[in-house]
Amino acid sequence: MLKAGIVGLPNVGKSTLFNALTRSRKAEAANYPFCTIDPNVGVVIVPDERLAILQKIAKTNVVVPAAIEFVDIAGLVAGASKGEGLGNQFLATIREVDAIVQVVRCFEDPDIVHTMGGIDPVRDIEVITTELVLADLDAVAKRIDKTQKKAKSGDKEAILELALLDKLTPHLNSGKTANTLPATDDEKAMMKLFQLLTAKPVLFACNVAESDLATAEQNPFVQQVAGYVRTHHDAAYVPISAKIESELIDLTPRGCEILPQGPRRRRFRRVGVDPWHLRLARLADVLHRGEKEVRAWTIKKGWKAPRPRA
Repeated sequence: MLKAGIVGLPNVGKSTLFNALTRSRKAEAANYPFCTIDPNVGVVIVPDERLAILQKIAKTNVVVPAAIEFVDIAGLVAGASKGEGLGNQFLATIREVDAIVQVVRCFEDPDIVHTMGGIDPVRDIEVITTELVLADLDAVAKRIDKTQKKAKSGDKEAILELALLDKLTPHLNSGKTANTLPATDDEKAMMKLFQLLTAKPVLFACNVAESDLATAEQNPFVQQVAGYVRTHHDAAYVPISAKIESELIDLTPRGCEILPQGPRRRRFRRVGVDPWHLRLARLADVLHRGEKEVRAWTIKKGWKAPRPRA
């Protein structure tokens, strides 16, 4: 099961989005920093119309859809890599997830405090990215210390690992994330052993006001995120309105179908987890039809059939 961590600065809509995606009210959403302390966790079934077709072919009542686990993580602030705010807890939790959904505030509201004084999505992204990069630099430095001794003794694997670590250090020092490092397939496989935070796939969720939802791509804040992501990150972005989604929590799918035409109805269909789990990590769905069940699960694109399930 894919595990995705929802991260961002305080008061950007993380908990509101978590509640909307999980169709729950587990996460407290309040107008003050650090209203989330302990991570909230929710598992969401990924809808897939193809399963119903396979179910009819297989003539079985057992259908196991793919699922995604969302973790609502405490807000991060500058200095988190050194323990500021809830930094230590944030970093420990984010190490456990497979992918990151970074919520970026792209709306203005004088009634909702921004901890950095004003709306600047690129600055907000850079604050979080910097803290993750600094944490990775610390992890790389520690790994170099451990690997150097083995490399000096002639250990071939240690020599290759040390070469990659030496390649990573200046890359991270320049403020770039590990997932943008030019690397061979072997180096990418080796890098997974390092468990670097910035090696995780990222999806930027641009949280816009309800009034901007219908024309979100024209929102200047969203455009800033789009431009920054294209030039600085190996990532994707998607505009959402967490507020609208949270208001629809108690509606059944049938209730959503009878909503009037407009941005609320269109966005409900689009923000569901069905596109998210694939965009998060360049994933692909695998469908299996057997005599007893129809099952879906998620794998990395390019995996061969013998590989284990994700």
